[in-house]
Amino acid sequence: MVFLERCLKYESKVNPLRLYLRNGFKDSLRIYVKGGAGGNGYPKFGGVGGQGGSVVAVGREHITLEDLCRCNQSRRFIAKNGTHSTHNFILGPPGESLKFEVPLGVTIYTDEGKKLGEVNKEGDEVIVANGGKGGHPKNGFLGIKGQAYNVKLDLKLIADVGLVGFPNAGKSTLLKAISHAKPKIASYPFTTIRPNIGIISYPDFRQISVADLPGLIEGAHANRGMGHEFLRHVERTQLLLVMADINGFRLGYQYVHRNCLDTIVLLNKELELYNPDLLSKPKLMVINKMDTVTDHQHFHNVRDKILNISDVLKSYPEEMRPEIPFVFDDIMAISAKESVDDVNLLKNKIRHLLDVHNEIKKKKELEEKAEFIANLRHNLGERGPLVV
Repeated sequence: MVFLERCLKYESKVNPLRLYLRNGFKDSLRIYVKGGAGGNGYPKFGGVGGQGGSVVAVGREHITLEDLCRCNQSRRFIAKNGTHSTHNFILGPPGESLKFEVPLGVTIYTDEGKKLGEVNKEGDEVIVANGGKGGHPKNGFLGIKGQAYNVKLDLKLIADVGLVGFPNAGKSTLLKAISHAKPKIASYPFTTIRPNIGIISYPDFRQISVADLPGLIEGAHANRGMGHEFLRHVERTQLLLVMADINGFRLGYQYVHRNCLDTIVLLNKELELYNPDLLSKPKLMVINKMDTVTDHQHFHNVRDKILNISDVLKSYPEEMRPEIPFVFDDIMAISAKESVDDVNLLKNKIRHLLDVHNEIKKKKELEEKAEFIANLRHNLGERGPLVV
């Protein structure tokens, strides 16, 4: 009996499934931070205590929130106190600040919801908790405590392209085909249970990052399914790649089968309910699993309806009908699994759309800058040629 218990305990420790579920993907983490207290002053000689150290988050590209947990399992980040002033050190040395690394795309909030800052680029720094001031004549030579509270690290993946679709639409298959990523792929829904990032590499060394998010289901905006947990990651992408199966989707035998157009309309509705601003992003529609002649005939019918989506939506019930319909830059039909040519065409289309919209964005920024300068000169009563 004792031998059996030992065997069972041993098996439970090494069970890879349990370990994976326990150490799953983190896109949110709550930690405790505390700035160092200021050192006391020295009244006899008018000495000033050292400033307490601050707690600082530093952006690093190749780390995750899981790495942060492994490095500091207590999740407590406390900076050093400032040194007291003495007769040998009239100005007390400051306490050492504590810097810890966070992944790019992290936004830091207090428990009250106050935004402390964002980390978007390599080396970006955000002071999470300030150290206290050292003791001096105005505060009675007593050092002040540093800031101390819990903060939340909220991660939004930064990628050029976000793959959005219902489960089993072929998003992971496409990610594997266009990049060197190795997501789990199977013929059943929900094989993607955490976001995957892939990099598209081009012959001229251009690289474009693509995020494959877990499939959405109806009601994702209201916390149903797994996709709702990762919708936030779509917010920082430049281009939405909306993907649908030409054969439609059915979650289970107890659910209604949705045809290809239905899934597109429902995706439109879910994104609108989650955040209407997402619909203003550039969008590419990709109809996948085009493996037969019949599928291609069906695609032309679906494509015509997408191009006239405003009229088509009138036939849908109000609970399914979005107020802001999708407007796509292009609509493509591909077979991600069977056709290399389709995949290459899609890679080139993604690059083209990103370049076009970046040019439009730059032009808009220049126009806004010129307008601002013109208004400023008008308000100041200046005249003369406008220099941008």
